[in-house]
Amino acid sequence: MKVPTAAEMREIDRLASVSYGVPGVVLMENAGMAVARQVREMCRGDLHGRKICVFSGRGNNGGDGFVVARALTNQGAQVKVILCGDRSKVSGDAAVNLEIISRMGIEVWETAGERDWDRVRIAAAFADCLVDALLGTGFQGAVGAPMDQAVELINGSGKPVVAVDIPSGVDADTGEVRGPAVRADVTVTLALPKPGLLLYPGASYAGRIVIADIGIPFPLLTRKEIRQTAVTPPLVRRSFPARAPDAHKGTCGRVLVVAGSRGMTGAAALCAQAAVRCGAGLVTLGIAESLQPLMAVKLTEVMTRSLPEIPGAGLAEEAALVIDELLAGRDVLAIGPGLGRDPATQEVVREVLRLARRPLVIDADGLNALAGATDLLKDAEVMPVLTPHPGEMAALTGLDIAEVNRDRIGVARDAAEAWGSIVVLKGARTVVAFPDGEVYINLTGNSGMATGGMGDVLTGVIAGLIAQGLTSHEAAVAGVYLHGLSGDLVAARGAIGLTAGDVAAGLPAAIAHLMAGKAASPFVYE
Repeated sequence: MKVPTAAEMREIDRLASVSYGVPGVVLMENAGMAVARQVREMCRGDLHGRKICVFSGRGNNGGDGFVVARALTNQGAQVKVILCGDRSKVSGDAAVNLEIISRMGIEVWETAGERDWDRVRIAAAFADCLVDALLGTGFQGAVGAPMDQAVELINGSGKPVVAVDIPSGVDADTGEVRGPAVRADVTVTLALPKPGLLLYPGASYAGRIVIADIGIPFPLLTRKEIRQTAVTPPLVRRSFPARAPDAHKGTCGRVLVVAGSRGMTGAAALCAQAAVRCGAGLVTLGIAESLQPLMAVKLTEVMTRSLPEIPGAGLAEEAALVIDELLAGRDVLAIGPGLGRDPATQEVVREVLRLARRPLVIDADGLNALAGATDLLKDAEVMPVLTPHPGEMAALTGLDIAEVNRDRIGVARDAAEAWGSIVVLKGARTVVAFPDGEVYINLTGNSGMATGGMGDVLTGVIAGLIAQGLTSHEAAVAGVYLHGLSGDLVAARGAIGLTAGDVAAGLPAAIAHLMAGKAASPFVYE
């Protein structure tokens, strides 16, 4: 499902009118009716005598609110519209609907002074439900007066809240919240979800997300110009490899993992085990010579190979050629988890990148080795997959972590384009960016996964999927989805105390859950 930015959504609305002849007032009517249905559901199907306050701005979002007020009144509700703005400045389709509700005798309260706000507070205190139609997707920055008072009143009311399109105060493109923002129980987003509803912190303000069909022609909802896509179960299912009934270990892919150092062997084990658990036929771990006997005992389903080392169990520079020789008989290399930051080891990573003729998945200390050397990525024979968390992304880009998290889509997209690489920016929510500007937003995963080793598991999953025949693009998207889905299934038994090993062990069940069509859509469709 496409996830348009505010600008892309404005263009969709424009083309609906110009190219298809759908009047804006029709779209507004459909939007308002969809929201009214959710209010009715919130009131358990009975609106007769229910008290509803609709908080409206003077733009199109407010116009949607005027339609909501009319629809609810027609169903027996007692509706008050609180208009936060100058009534005389309401224009266009919103003005049409304001005129209709005024002729119907629906109360429209303006908020010019403190006494006006006093009666609004009283009305909200006795209301059964509140509707947030203050600010739409065009909003950016911090909510100012008089909207800030309305937002604080809504949040302090303790009443159920339905938001129109996006909670007021949330940036529709980034999910950023710079000031007060409405905390909705339900957000009825119009036509398609917006990035700010899916990315944190905005996602925590949205509540349940309902996607409403407001009559925009389907070709506009699938435009190639919309470069953000939400990862859904059907999308992942389509790319997942079918297992032939006569398959054997040699036909299910060969993975080479280069990872681990003294004190960090767990990262290597998790990465290798995840590649096995997601279906790879043969997995080999390359690790410093002194650690190889330990890992041979620890990993019974994974082959191990010794790599030349320096004192302290880091990799010696000659390890690069050994890795390249091993990779010749494998389909993909996962490199970096727990590898260490010794200068010689970091040079091994850079040399492997220069030599490799197979797909690479680079994580953790593999990424640290590329700080200041990202030009190497553009010259790689095969497009690499990079899996940074925000701290690693900050080190690679020169930004600080707050800047990375403030615009996760933009930062990941710019990096992918600059480096000619697939960038998997981990976190809540993980985004996958491709060099052509396409970005995928993953919606699986949970806060129980905020423990050490989760990234090592993800690296193994992506590598294991590539080995089974997915393209690096498909594997990056499917990998983040399955990783999160496994975490969600495990968390259903309890999220606190969930470990990376639990997620790796849960991958077969997650794959079966997906392929059986049991994975739920992240959205509700109105």
